[in-house]
Amino acid sequence: MAESFGGLLRSLRHAAKLTIEELSHASGVSVRAIGDMERGASRGPQRRTVEALAEGLGLDDARRAALSEAARAGRPRQEAPAPGACELPRGVGDFTGRARELRALRELAARTGDERAAVVAAVSGAAGIGKTALAVRAAGQLADLFPDGRFYLDLRGMDPVPLDPGTALSRLLKALGVAERRIPADEEDRAGHYRALLRDRRCLIILDNAAHEGQVRPLLPSDGPVMTVVTSRRPLAGLEGVHQVPLAHLATGEAAALLRAIVGAERAGADPDGVAQVASLCGNLPLALRIAGNRLQSRPGWTVGQLAARLGDEGRRVESLAAGDLSVAAAFALSYRQLSLPARQSFRRLALAAAPDFGVPMTAVLAELDPAEAEDALEELVDLGLLQSPYPGRYRFHDLVRLFARARLSDEEPIVAQRQARRRMDDWLLKVATVAGRWFEPDYGAPPPDWSSPVELNSSQQAHEWLQSEGEAWLAALRQAARVGEHARVVEVAEAMHWFSDLWMHWGHWPEVFELSARSARAMGERGQEATHLNYLSWAQTYCQARYDEAEATALRALELARDIGDVRQQGWALTYATWALWGRDDQPSGETALSYTRQAAECFQEAGDTEGYAQAMVSVGNSLRRLGRVEESVRHNLALVERLRDPAFGGSPAIVNHAVGAALDLVGEGYLALGRWREAADHYHQALRELRRRPITRAVALSLTNLGKALVQLAEVEQAREAFREAVELYEAADDTDRAAQVLKELDQVAQADPVTGPRSAG
Repeated sequence: MAESFGGLLRSLRHAAKLTIEELSHASGVSVRAIGDMERGASRGPQRRTVEALAEGLGLDDARRAALSEAARAGRPRQEAPAPGACELPRGVGDFTGRARELRALRELAARTGDERAAVVAAVSGAAGIGKTALAVRAAGQLADLFPDGRFYLDLRGMDPVPLDPGTALSRLLKALGVAERRIPADEEDRAGHYRALLRDRRCLIILDNAAHEGQVRPLLPSDGPVMTVVTSRRPLAGLEGVHQVPLAHLATGEAAALLRAIVGAERAGADPDGVAQVASLCGNLPLALRIAGNRLQSRPGWTVGQLAARLGDEGRRVESLAAGDLSVAAAFALSYRQLSLPARQSFRRLALAAAPDFGVPMTAVLAELDPAEAEDALEELVDLGLLQSPYPGRYRFHDLVRLFARARLSDEEPIVAQRQARRRMDDWLLKVATVAGRWFEPDYGAPPPDWSSPVELNSSQQAHEWLQSEGEAWLAALRQAARVGEHARVVEVAEAMHWFSDLWMHWGHWPEVFELSARSARAMGERGQEATHLNYLSWAQTYCQARYDEAEATALRALELARDIGDVRQQGWALTYATWALWGRDDQPSGETALSYTRQAAECFQEAGDTEGYAQAMVSVGNSLRRLGRVEESVRHNLALVERLRDPAFGGSPAIVNHAVGAALDLVGEGYLALGRWREAADHYHQALRELRRRPITRAVALSLTNLGKALVQLAEVEQAREAFREAVELYEAADDTDRAAQVLKELDQVAQADPVTGPRSAG
């Protein structure tokens, strides 16, 4: 009888006078693996391992052949598998994209070997994202690395009763050549037999459509040259030692390429814009793209543009994406049925959210859950691919999934419940928006002690972040309030935004906010409120839209209203807002009118006893003088104003008056800059910035920094100039003001070439 591989290996090692550790070092085979072989636990190692051991032992050709023969004899004989058992499904010839993921799977496959733990990759993603197609494509490309077989098993994870691990092991063992009579009855024994077989075989196993970790764990080999690819809608994060390969939607170019591959180059080339539109309406989802392509193939009389028109109807889009037994709605429904009741309710009602993304608090309000339950529901939806989480705490729908959620809401909840949920969400959004906006009002600040909400607003920073992240949501709620005639609420919310709007000036919706509030005030017959909100609208038209003529006209409408009702204070503000609009024109006649307006405004504020308004108007007087070229007069005016504002007897809100001091100092710096008095300019800009940073209006601070940088360049203080320019660029970029950022970058580039002693080089 031929000697066993383990016995032969031991005798050859002893003849070479090597310990197991020494042979391990010489061959690169692990100590544990050599021990297993000599004890008979591993009876038929793979060829690469045998060759490595032969090298380490220094065997001649005859003994090499004997060792190889013993290894072959020790490998279990495979019985013929059942015909078609666990065969790979047919791949798709028009597979497109996924180069990065395929490369990652090949790199993992190359790591398989006898002395490594078995490689496991988990491919996860939403319904229709192309997980199975990727796994099958990879199996085709990796055939050379797995000569002992590639096997596929659908675990039916979305079925009401998924495939149980015992049955799955039985099918895999049959595919590996184990006769049914030799398959152990006990599941644990089956798993052991499965692992033992794969320890010596270079196989690729695809476990498709897994339900959860518990289903998969018994099917994973422990070691050997085997690779397992598991696909699931869930990320299977509980599996140990698994390489995660999450799938996102196709890139725009890849989506169009897939559609072109399905419908053919000639048909796609006839309407490339239509192809791009269909891909976009499919949300770059591979399943939707395949269905759209198949529909076009089966309807040769349709153009791509005609299909795009059909898909343009949101109410029918998901239902239209069906071809034969392929259906986007059916794919989503499989995931939906897996959800818990709280997650289902959250999913349906989140279709009411107007913003592209949302957080835990809004979900809690819509679904009537506490925050912890809402977060659990959201994470469950993410796990099943029905929501995406672009960053911690925020969630969003894929476009097609949102439409599916909307359909589920319509079909499963009565219209009364839908309206109540929408009303509850809108009420909550507007209440939080009002409290958050008031953080920036000098007369309010922190929320009242009895205020409670799922959102924490314990600081102005938290309020600022909430107002920005939920901007589209509370704006949609404000529009709805205006539509249903809740005019007092619209005015209240817009009033709460008055001070905050300065800090988020680059948001594009302030004109709409204040247009809504001015209309609501007019609808209530509140002429004083209407004048106030027309003034706010004038500000938005000037600083957010650069519509200067319209802004002046709006302010003058407010002035007329204020005069009719005898509101001197609002007259002062209307004249101030009109002044700011005229500055945008930047011509001599407008400048003279602006100076007249702002002097009248100062008189109105003085008559009304409005100290803060008077400070603002007097700063505007100085600015108007500078704009008219009366620079020295402007400097004198502003220096005197700073002294007056700093006098404790002046009174007024310290926050508002200090900001006026900063604005006046900034104008002094600008005047000295125009006069070429660089040191005085730099000193006053430094002083101005100390005040302006207390309540930083981004563009104002950025402009001051830019001018400070220019003064410092002239003073040959090059490094300090660079710092000022860099900060200005960051602020402009944060405000989405790319034009001004580019202008400052040019200044920075010039300073980068400056000599630190002599200053910037001349153009010559």
